[in-house]
Amino acid sequence: MCTDASALVEAIRSLAVRGAPVLGIAGAYGVALAAARGFDVAEAARALESARPTAVNLSGGVRRAEAAHQAALAKTGDATEAAAAALAAARTLHRQDAEASARMATHGLALLDELMPGGGHRLLTHCNSGSLVSGGEGTAFAVALAAHREGRLRRLWVDETRPLLQGARLTAYEAARSGMAYTLLTDSAAGSLFAAGEVDAVLIGADRIAADGSVANKVGSYPLAVLARYHHVPFIVVAPVTTVDPDTPDGASIEVEQRPGFEVTEVTAPQVPVTGAGGGIPVAPLGTQAYNPAFDVTPPELVTAIVTEEGAVSPVTAEALAELCARSRQVTIS
Repeated sequence: MCTDASALVEAIRSLAVRGAPVLGIAGAYGVALAAARGFDVAEAARALESARPTAVNLSGGVRRAEAAHQAALAKTGDATEAAAAALAAARTLHRQDAEASARMATHGLALLDELMPGGGHRLLTHCNSGSLVSGGEGTAFAVALAAHREGRLRRLWVDETRPLLQGARLTAYEAARSGMAYTLLTDSAAGSLFAAGEVDAVLIGADRIAADGSVANKVGSYPLAVLARYHHVPFIVVAPVTTVDPDTPDGASIEVEQRPGFEVTEVTAPQVPVTGAGGGIPVAPLGTQAYNPAFDVTPPELVTAIVTEEGAVSPVTAEALAELCARSRQVTIS
């Protein structure tokens, strides 16, 4: 349980709280928590924003609740009312994310049926994009779940997602809980799966989408996009409009978080004696240097479509994304 903003920052950094949409929700609630407990709201907001740099939803949620707090404080001068305004903003964001999840699932399933009429979809996903990362049923996983409920999912292929195994630990759990037909595979086995003709489409989420349509997602997503293009398989990104960052012009401008090397050189096994610096069992010689980016960036020309709660963008262009974001702002205002 996080009883103050600093505890929430640590939970975010350690990935106890993770996934782009839920990071935005958590960030907003973190601001409300700081306000309710009488802490420096601006200081808490900056700490929360910097906890993980790639996921734009985190800073978006923090700023939304902070703006509500500042506006109420300026209007009333009452700290209690300002804290209530921040909490109301967080709750609104939470509700809107759940609504967006349901609409993304509808749009995503319609796109799959358009691309592959008749159902029997065999979908490959990477990392975790279900209810554990969302106020609703998720992003990419929500589309697969919708296909399952409509009897149109033949198989969900689940990348284990090294080094932290979010696919094996989380997506497989969500698939099993939902009664889906799923199979877990090592990340390195994806190429042979494509070569065997066993993948009809790739579905992933996103942590940040640049203005030109470049997509930052869990490391390992970009190789899947390359494989999908070579094998003529649709590569579909499912994310709320809040993940599109018009202030990030292109993929090269996305800051990619670098994670500790021990996540690669050690494996954590509960109830097993540990000797590594990260609390895990070493699987490489001590002192081994590790390259461990949390994300990679897929260029827009490799993305078949970006599915949001406002509909799908295909082909993916800066102009189409700008129009989508403008439409979303109009809906929000009205």
